[in-house]
Amino acid sequence: MVEKYTIRTDLAMEQKERFESDHVEVSGVVLEEEYDEEREIKITTVRIETENGAKMMGKPVGTYLTLEVPDMASADDGYHREISETLAGFLEKYVENEETKKEHSKEKGCSILTVGLGNREVTPDALGPYVVDQLNITRHMVQEYGRYGVEEESRIVSAIVPGVMAQTGMETAEIVRGVVKETKPDMILVIDALAARSSKRLNRTIQISDAGIHPGAGVGNHRSVITKETMGIPVIAIGVPTVVDAATIVNDTMENFIAALETSENLKGVGVVLQGYNSAEKYELVKELIAPHLNGMFVTPKDIDETIRRISYTVSEALNLLFSGKAGESEKKEETA
Repeated sequence: MVEKYTIRTDLAMEQKERFESDHVEVSGVVLEEEYDEEREIKITTVRIETENGAKMMGKPVGTYLTLEVPDMASADDGYHREISETLAGFLEKYVENEETKKEHSKEKGCSILTVGLGNREVTPDALGPYVVDQLNITRHMVQEYGRYGVEEESRIVSAIVPGVMAQTGMETAEIVRGVVKETKPDMILVIDALAARSSKRLNRTIQISDAGIHPGAGVGNHRSVITKETMGIPVIAIGVPTVVDAATIVNDTMENFIAALETSENLKGVGVVLQGYNSAEKYELVKELIAPHLNGMFVTPKDIDETIRRISYTVSEALNLLFSGKAGESEKKEETA
C-alpha cells in the first residue's frame, strides 16, 4: 500500500511524517527538529542522503529546511520582520556555502538570478511574481557603473518572471536555461507557491531546499525541473504552501469523525472498524467516496489575496537582506549585546 499511496504535497517534512504515521522507516533520510522559543518558529530539517531515500520520498537528494510559523498569516508587521530576518539567516548559509566554492566570488560579487514562478493572474499561484516585484535589482547598475554602483557587500541581483506554459508556449525551464546561458549568474534562487498535505500549514510554512524545484509536482502538473543538473549552476528553492487537496480536507474531517465516534456508546463499534485502516487506506477510501469531479480539486483560504501580498512582502524583505549582505546582522548584534 505504501508504494501505491501518493500524497499531494511539496513539503518534504510531510512526506516523512506520512511514513512515520504508518510506522515505516526510510533509510537514507534524516530528520532534525528545533524550536525558536523567542520567535515561536519550529524548524524542521529533512536530509535525503541516498538514492534509495530519494526514491521512497519521491524527492531528489538534498536538504529541505522548513520553517513553521503559526502566526505568519497575521498582520503583525514587527513579527513579519522577525520572520524575514530568520529566513534571511538560513538563506545566507546556503549562499555562503556556494560562494566559498567559487574563487574571488566575494571580490567580483556573487551574481544571483531570482526566478518568480507562477501565474500572476491566479492569486494562490502568484507568490513568485509578487516577490520579484518587490526586490532590489542591481545587475543593471553593476553593468553600467561597475561595483561602485552598489554597496561593497551587496550581491549582484537579476530577476525574471517567466509566466506559465499556457501564457508563453514554453517550458519555464527552457526560458530560465536561456537566461542563464546569456547572463551567466553564479546561482539561481527560485520562489514558488506549493501544495501542502495539512491545511494547518497553508500560508504558515516556508520551505528552503538546495535540491532545486519540480514546478507543479504537488498538484500533479509535472513540468520540466529546475535543478543544478538541468541548469548547470546551484539552484536554491523557496516555497510557501497556498493550496491543499480537497480529498485531504475530507480525510482530516474523517479522522475527527472517527475520534468523535469513540466517545459515543451506540456508534463506538463503527469507529473501531474505521480505526483499523492505516493513513494510506483511509486516504484512498476518501478518494473513492468523494465525487469524481472533486478528486482533482485544490482549496485555498478565502483571504488568500491579502495573505499572498503579506507573505510576498515578508519573503522579499528576507531576500533583500540576503542580497544586501546584511542577513544575520540582528543575530550578531544579539550575540554581542
